[in-house]
Amino acid sequence: MKKILLGLALLLMIPLSMTAQSSMTDSQVADYVQRESARGTSQAQIVTHLMQSGVDISQIRRVRRAYEQQAKGKGLGNVSETATTGNRLRKSNGKTKLTKAQTEQYDKQRNTATSGRIQGNTQWQDSYDENDQDFLQMQQEVSDIMPTDTATLLKQLLYQQRKDKHKVFGRDIFSNKNLSFEPIMNIATPQNYRLGPGDAVNIDVYGASQRSITATVSPDGDIVIENFGPIHVGGLSVAQATARIRSQLGARYQSSRIKLSLGQTRTVTVNVMGEVVTPGTYTLSAFASVFNALYMAGGTNDLGTLRNIKIYRHNRLISVCDIYDYILNGKMTGNVRLNDGDVIIVGPYDCLVNITGKVKRPMYYEMKRNESIETLLRYAGGFTGDAYKKAVRVNRKTGREYAVYNVEEFDMSSFRVADGDSVSVDSILPRYQNTVEVKGAVFRPGLYQLGAGINSVRTLIQHAEGLTEQAFTTRAVMHRMNADRTLRVIAVDVDGIMNGRVADIPLKENDVLFIPSKEEAMTERTITINGEVHYPGIYKYADNETLEDFVLQAGGLKETASTVKVDVARRISDPKALTTDSVIARTYSFALKDGFVIDGQQGFVLQPFDEVYVRRSPAYSIQQNVTVDGKVMFPGSYTMAYRDMRLTDLVKMAGGVAPDAYIKGARIMRVPTEAERTRMEAAFKMQQEQLRQQLMQLAVNSNNNSIMQNSNETLQKQLEKFQVPNTYPVGIELDKALKDPKSDANIILRAGDRLLIPSYTATVKINGAVMYPNTVSYQRGESVRHYLDAAGGFAQNARKSGVYIIYMNGMVGKVSRGAKVEPGCEIVVPSKLTRKMSVAETMSLGSSLSSIAAMIATIANLSK
Repeated sequence: MKKILLGLALLLMIPLSMTAQSSMTDSQVADYVQRESARGTSQAQIVTHLMQSGVDISQIRRVRRAYEQQAKGKGLGNVSETATTGNRLRKSNGKTKLTKAQTEQYDKQRNTATSGRIQGNTQWQDSYDENDQDFLQMQQEVSDIMPTDTATLLKQLLYQQRKDKHKVFGRDIFSNKNLSFEPIMNIATPQNYRLGPGDAVNIDVYGASQRSITATVSPDGDIVIENFGPIHVGGLSVAQATARIRSQLGARYQSSRIKLSLGQTRTVTVNVMGEVVTPGTYTLSAFASVFNALYMAGGTNDLGTLRNIKIYRHNRLISVCDIYDYILNGKMTGNVRLNDGDVIIVGPYDCLVNITGKVKRPMYYEMKRNESIETLLRYAGGFTGDAYKKAVRVNRKTGREYAVYNVEEFDMSSFRVADGDSVSVDSILPRYQNTVEVKGAVFRPGLYQLGAGINSVRTLIQHAEGLTEQAFTTRAVMHRMNADRTLRVIAVDVDGIMNGRVADIPLKENDVLFIPSKEEAMTERTITINGEVHYPGIYKYADNETLEDFVLQAGGLKETASTVKVDVARRISDPKALTTDSVIARTYSFALKDGFVIDGQQGFVLQPFDEVYVRRSPAYSIQQNVTVDGKVMFPGSYTMAYRDMRLTDLVKMAGGVAPDAYIKGARIMRVPTEAERTRMEAAFKMQQEQLRQQLMQLAVNSNNNSIMQNSNETLQKQLEKFQVPNTYPVGIELDKALKDPKSDANIILRAGDRLLIPSYTATVKINGAVMYPNTVSYQRGESVRHYLDAAGGFAQNARKSGVYIIYMNGMVGKVSRGAKVEPGCEIVVPSKLTRKMSVAETMSLGSSLSSIAAMIATIANLSK
């Protein structure tokens, strides 16, 4: 451990300014970044370690590109390279700066790293300068490889929600990831561009002589041409420099033309001050403009102005930039090209106004003092379609209290806004001014214009293309709104109005006419048929439908139907009754033949809500089979001839037992009924749950938790194997039944029973807690002890008092109660707990284990 600490100390003592050759491959860099990120190492610490290991920005960028390609499914190693050519394309030589969002992320990470050092995290005590451009670039590249954790995403989401709540139009333009505001380098050489130290110029001589000269302007403003000398071009425009070079080189290159173009540009240093995210001095390309500098500074902060950005050159104001003019009108007014030493001042905003309601872009806007409500609405994209355009409401802070101004439509262009104003645009009222409506049983219900041929109930129905066939025309209702916006109901005789018997009713604004249908006016009428028909269910009632018609409509009678017992139940309905009656329904019974009534009222007409019951014939029964296997003369399936068929009847049908049959070993396997299966499943689940609780209690009471846990897991696995069986055994005594068919041993069979008559088995099986579980030959008259000795005797954990015998016929007998050994039986010796425990443990675990053993035995028997 000391050697490791010593090695780490030596590593940290290496000067960080020394850059060694990278000792890490690309894949190692990617693995390291993701591994350390998962451990919670800060981003600054990761970058510091990578730079100490000799990893430079180019390798990090290569790793990031490979990582992105792998994420897209392209795999590692497919990095495209472009061969170096002799082109003259310019490259941006200004420093790259983080965006606003990236700067905030970096500040959080730097605070995390600082907190880690305060808390004693000395893993990376030494670090690079966190304001170093190379360090910042490398950290940004690493952040693209690091996975984003949920906490960071949540913080970003909450921050974005707070930001959106007070969003100022245009303020995020310089922090938008989709806008880079990088200067356009490869444009045609501007003739008004003034050359300065660091600019590269290309001089092409063509014609009688052919020559290309590339030179860089020196700090003194000169370019040196081989075999000619210096030519001063500093401070000259490209056009002026071209003229000077032609005049001085013209004598040497007569009959040739000379052209000057700008190569790689110099850098300029500008200062961005005031209310920006990151004020400071920035090194930019000579083609950079005001927007490029603001982008590098992260844009304006929450106090910065977007409307009055000032640019100073040599202590003189040369331009004022309005970002809104660019965003809304696409004008680049004020976005001048920067020179070395220019100063950009972003002052605080002058007037911030909030507009809400029915405009297309409701948010905060920075306004100028002389701008009006009309200008604000134009900035907000104008009114939405449901806006109230006649007036807007302005809440203003007067210095002592609030004041409200209602600005009418014609005053919007003259009403000037003030700082802190809140403008709200209401929506139109949610009601109609010239509308009537018809609902219900017409072909085209909906809203209609009052007037234009619609001025009464008749004309409204006619424009709705008339009444439907189901229209209830005796009475309709019309809702009319009073002057105080309350409703009153007007009864309408639709049939009388349409036939001219009743005067038409004039309509008023917002009238609603409702014409019910017959189905709505009365309960839907149905009839029901249940029982032994092919399609039982509920049917729509039809007038004059008879019982015979309804039976045929339901698919006719099934084979199982009784033709002598068809019932019809009819409800009693007396709207005029004043008291209750003990009779709640009337019942009619009929006999049918070939679908027609032969006993009862023929042509019995059904009424709405009648219920028909076709009973099942009591004499109908499908064939029910039982099976006999084993030692009988004719094994197989047999159909039960009568319901109380018994054991001896089945043996007789099978031709009797075979000579080698062991009758005492016969048993029955029975299929449980649905009720029996339900009870078995309920008992099984209950005993499973009780067993789990017992096992949990044992784990709590036991001192040796590991042993008990292993035992519990084993018991749980064994318990999960048990399932509710498809059949269960029935212990029988076939020998007694054959001797005395009238005895109780001659049990009644049930459909699905399977009688198994085995052959004589002259062996006895010994199992359980014995020294050597074994199967030995049966010897008449020998005791249980004889067979236990044949299995080596009792084992150490044997519970001698619990020995029991399982006979071939499914019966079980306990030895202590006189059970005798018979051919084919199985002697089972249960085991007991052998671990020595305290008295309290023995009492607790003994009762628990005995209960568990009983439960498992019960479940096992259910599963046989």
